[in-house]
Amino acid sequence: MTTAHLDRTTLGRRLEQNPLITARDVKPSQPDLEVVSAFNAGTAKLESETILLLRVAERPRSDIDPPPGAMMLDLDGPHPVLRPLPNGYTKHDVIGMCFFDTNGDRPRVVVAYIPKDLPGLDLRDPRSIRYRNRTGVLGVINEGYTDYLAQMSHLRVARSADGIKFTVEEKPAIAPHVDVEEYGVEDPRVTFMDGLFYITYVSVSRWGITTSLATTRDFHSFERRGVIFLPDHKDVVLFPEKVRGKYVALTRPMPQSFSRIFGIWIAFSDDLIEWGGHETVCLPRWDHWDELRTGASAAPFKTRDGWLELYHGVNRNHRYAMGGVLLDRDDPRKVLARSPAPILAPGTAYERLGLFNDTVFSCGVVPLDDERIRMYYGAADSCVAAADFSVKEILASLEEYHHA
Repeated sequence: MTTAHLDRTTLGRRLEQNPLITARDVKPSQPDLEVVSAFNAGTAKLESETILLLRVAERPRSDIDPPPGAMMLDLDGPHPVLRPLPNGYTKHDVIGMCFFDTNGDRPRVVVAYIPKDLPGLDLRDPRSIRYRNRTGVLGVINEGYTDYLAQMSHLRVARSADGIKFTVEEKPAIAPHVDVEEYGVEDPRVTFMDGLFYITYVSVSRWGITTSLATTRDFHSFERRGVIFLPDHKDVVLFPEKVRGKYVALTRPMPQSFSRIFGIWIAFSDDLIEWGGHETVCLPRWDHWDELRTGASAAPFKTRDGWLELYHGVNRNHRYAMGGVLLDRDDPRKVLARSPAPILAPGTAYERLGLFNDTVFSCGVVPLDDERIRMYYGAADSCVAAADFSVKEILASLEEYHHA
């Protein structure tokens, strides 16, 4: 039995052992990379084990010189191209980037280098590599700016007998495999249904942010089912059973026109591949803790009062916090109640400071008993932590929702 402490401003009881997994606990997938963060884990219970499917972000090591035969990335054409790096460059002269190379028999992630003195290169944001191409077709698209990620993510399995001490496997479970994953795979959610674990995850590329599906029975082998939602789309979670004969998903489209409202929608399917019946469900609320963005986090689970979805909300200061929304058992398009305040908000040092400050972002929960759940969450986009909740307390905290 672990001990936990109660945050007086929220309902979550953080584990005293937090953070449970940090970058130091994860071995790089290849020697020339370093792990930046391990966070945003999908969750599952498999017999007596707690399974976390981690998002592991890596970047090229900056403490070593480019090796003999190193490649550089030519960004001047419509697509990046690998070319030999001229001799004489040191670690001080270049920025390394993970590049998904689709040439050859097996697509693979390689380290490519970009000279820091390249005209048009912008390295001010540590999370991205921005390049402005003033020539050719790219010069008239987005004012010539193209953004590349400074890191690349894959999914890694971690296992635990007690839900606290985890052993992280050394090899990726799901890594970039096709073009739409060239910038990495991120933020998995896991739903157990009909004897199978369904994993929705974000596939990132120059073509946008898409949602893909994979399945597994044991978290040792995985079957990829491909893209199920087109760009730009993320935060897709599946309900654990059909409702009125249909599979159900919560989704988050990311419109680039008009007011650009990023909120939770719902969709329905006969086969988990083709989706329709799209409707808004849980949109941002002005002057609330979730006024800027809302997104589904954990797979919904059934309570005596309806389907409870724990979701993340973002306020005007870009703080990510967690709350709940209650949906009708027979018609989950109907919102019954929502959190007037977060059930867990950034408050500790590991939640306030990291790769992205002031962030509590969950991708899943596991049951502890008939009344309590444990929510695993990414803290400051850097590590994995957990907090325990009483489902009754969450339900009691919700405020009846009145449609505008």
